[in-house]
Amino acid sequence: MSAEQPVARERSGHTAAADGQYLYVWGGYVSVADHEVFLPNDELWLYDLESGLWEWRDMCGTVPPAMSGTCGCIVNEELFIFGGCCDDGQTNELYSVDLQDERFSWRRVTLRSGSLPSPRDKLSCWVHEGRIIYFGGYGHKPLSAIHDPKSFIVDEASWAEDIFWGWNNEVHEFDPERSSWTEPQTFGRAPPPRAAHASASIGSKGYVCGGRIKETRTSDVFCLDLNSWTWSEIVGLGLAPVGRSWHTLTAVSDSSLFLFGGLSVDCRPMSDGWMFNLETKGWTKMEHQNKAKPRLWHTACQGRDSDVIVFGGSHDYILLVDKGHCNDTLVFQTQPQPLIRLCQDFIASRASSFQRQILRLPPKLRTAVQKRTTFFRPSRNSQNV
Repeated sequence: MSAEQPVARERSGHTAAADGQYLYVWGGYVSVADHEVFLPNDELWLYDLESGLWEWRDMCGTVPPAMSGTCGCIVNEELFIFGGCCDDGQTNELYSVDLQDERFSWRRVTLRSGSLPSPRDKLSCWVHEGRIIYFGGYGHKPLSAIHDPKSFIVDEASWAEDIFWGWNNEVHEFDPERSSWTEPQTFGRAPPPRAAHASASIGSKGYVCGGRIKETRTSDVFCLDLNSWTWSEIVGLGLAPVGRSWHTLTAVSDSSLFLFGGLSVDCRPMSDGWMFNLETKGWTKMEHQNKAKPRLWHTACQGRDSDVIVFGGSHDYILLVDKGHCNDTLVFQTQPQPLIRLCQDFIASRASSFQRQILRLPPKLRTAVQKRTTFFRPSRNSQNV
């Protein structure tokens, strides 16, 4: 890799989403001279999942404020971000950008019907049948809007006049096609209000794991049926991860979720990886080569062939140190790879020994192998696990 090859800057609390070809990264913050500084809001970083190379793009349009703690996802080739915390505090604005339009122009989504959720950050979301379902987070409401103490727990250390901050377990649904918000009635036993939790979806089921609930952190698992809006708790059997927040949860098969990192109950940054089997309800600790690379407030997205792409985050307890932001990319192989992928990677990782053979490959296969060759260059700033 040449010295001029761009690499996304270190950051925590950013947004990331993948579409199978690229990982898109926006926002977050870093520390400069003991101050939190939001990263530029008019730039988008693209990480090529095949080559492992970064590209940087300017953005235009109605640019959202620079923020951290936003919730991002991709729906029909459009990146949406909702919520987050900027210099003015938490927001409840929704923005989107068409990823197929090379201008990468932001637009602020105009509400046509329904009511906006209250301002919040450190929330999560699922995408189901073209709609976005948001859950939880930490934010503020006027006292008159706090109707149910079971759905909004007041942070007793944070309030101003009649405005109270706290954690919620609310479910809000946004329909991009109709540009409408609804708050569906849910049934069953809902998870306690929380923020900095992790979530993932498989089919019509949305899963929530852990997060901060007032002064504690948990590793509980809840499931929301996105058709019937019914909550249920999944009680794991046997050994389980310790309670945590600022971790990630990624679906890697039709019945498996991968958990990585986070901040423990005693404020330790963690580097452990766990697989949760939804059929057996059992946790399995995963061996990997990144035990020396703890991460919290990072992002994790599904790449090719059930790979999990972890980017950024902090390796220190950011509320105390706040200088441990990272910009490396960790790739976790969580499932057996297809034979064609194994062959391509074997050749690409030994390209110097197969130069003549690579040139004789069919054009499409040759291009794929050459792209993977870049991924395995020793100087590239990534780690394959």
